[in-house]
Amino acid sequence: MINKKVGNAGEDLACRYLEKQGYKILERNKHYSKFCELDIIAQYKDTVVFVEVKTRKTNAFGAPQEAITKTKYDNIKKGVQFYLAENSVKKFRIDAICITLKPELKIEHLKNI
Repeated sequence: MINKKVGNAGEDLACRYLEKQGYKILERNKHYSKFCELDIIAQYKDTVVFVEVKTRKTNAFGAPQEAITKTKYDNIKKGVQFYLAENSVKKFRIDAICITLKPELKIEHLKNI
């Protein structure tokens, strides 16, 4: 599986996971610039949740959450600011969903990163 396919598969898994948890998916892959993309924008009760998805085939080269660097997090925050400027949002948070595909599927939901 190439990286783009792994990423897309991870985002599909994350959406299904969130929907099972009662989240409503509002948007996927919202781009604001070359460096700024919001993977999933969802709603949970009265809160808009911006979800960064990181997927790895295995943990051989590190856990998925290790890929959320300060620069990546700053870019996510910029995207959130753009979204908030365009939409009327009262409550929001930023989450991460970290997925490892092998040796067994593991989905970790980190809230309010």
